[in-house]
Amino acid sequence: MLKKILLICFLSVSMPVFAFNIGQKSISEIYDKISPAIVSIDSQLSDGISCGTGCIIDEDGTILTSAHVLDGGSDIIVTMNSGEDYKAKVIKRFGEKKDVALIKISVTQKLTTVKLGNSENLKVGDSVLAIGNPFGFTGTLTKGIISRIDYSKNRIQTDAAINPGSSGGPLLNMKGEIIGINQAIYNPDNNISNIGIGFAIPVNTVREYLVSNDFEKK
Repeated sequence: MLKKILLICFLSVSMPVFAFNIGQKSISEIYDKISPAIVSIDSQLSDGISCGTGCIIDEDGTILTSAHVLDGGSDIIVTMNSGEDYKAKVIKRFGEKKDVALIKISVTQKLTTVKLGNSENLKVGDSVLAIGNPFGFTGTLTKGIISRIDYSKNRIQTDAAINPGSSGGPLLNMKGEIIGINQAIYNPDNNISNIGIGFAIPVNTVREYLVSNDFEKK
């Protein structure tokens, strides 16, 4: 009987450690699969460069990003995960307050894409990942949770680190699907760094714009 009790106790202690290791491996697999579909975007302004992130949503070179990354910019340069640079053209800006845009690069090969998920059933506490290019550190992965869902302003709040240069990058679920497009950080004291409060546009809202403008990608 004592041996059985000890065995049960051992399994109870060991199982969470085993689950944690599986989770860590899962995150690495998600990153390896998704990172080739995440690009860096530089938009030339009259007084400098606006930097952001984009998600390749079609293998022909269509890229989803935040409109404010492009605002006021002229030449738009997309840098791939491989380091290759491409000049991009703006296909569509989805209105003043929607902060979503599509750009396109011309490629001869099929590109890796990231899948649009479903933001309808998100819950506070769900684990999320963000990939972006904060401060020019390309391909940066951060992990957090959904901290709040603001239905009135139609945005997802997360504590996954989002910093300048991450705008337009994906907020991912643990299946590696886009559930939001990272948009902004909360900085009441005019800080430029993350303080644990970031916001993303729900992907279902983004999908509505794509469908209404015939840009939905399967």
